[in-house]
Amino acid sequence: MSRKGTQVTTGKIRMSYVVLDKPRAVAEGQEPKFSMSILISKSDKKTLKDVKDAIEEVKKAAVKDKWGGKMPANLRIPLRDGDEERPDDEVYAGHYFINANAKTRPLILDYDKQEVMDLSEVYSGCYGKVVINFYAYAAPGNKGVGCGLLGVQKLADGEPLGGSRITADAFDDDEDTSFLD
Repeated sequence: MSRKGTQVTTGKIRMSYVVLDKPRAVAEGQEPKFSMSILISKSDKKTLKDVKDAIEEVKKAAVKDKWGGKMPANLRIPLRDGDEERPDDEVYAGHYFINANAKTRPLILDYDKQEVMDLSEVYSGCYGKVVINFYAYAAPGNKGVGCGLLGVQKLADGEPLGGSRITADAFDDDEDTSFLD
């Protein structure tokens, strides 16, 4: 894990809401993007420090360059507390989370730093590291710091989150063929 300016390579994280196969729009009319929610354990002090330092660096530069010389009152920050914002979701307990996205597919690697060809191998619930970049934005009534997703490295499998996959055994072998008539 390391930080170069506003770019951070995290320690071990858990991936949630993984969208790496094809870009998707969050809401109608929005640009489709690749994305994921990055869960950072509250015990990972190094990654959290790097993330907070990168966000502060972006904020300082944006006050001068993007936000008209002053810190916005309702500034949106990407690092959020899972215990506070998702109290009913045990996956987010004990974690901070960051929603990151990209217009182009990020680099996706396996444990051995080989490019992942089967994107179903990288899913919500697996563990890895990510390379993210923080940036400032300013839209009417909406100013803040965003997070770009540059790269993903899968380190280990984990319990899948959300919908689970089924096998062919889920289809029973009843002999009702009346619907074919």
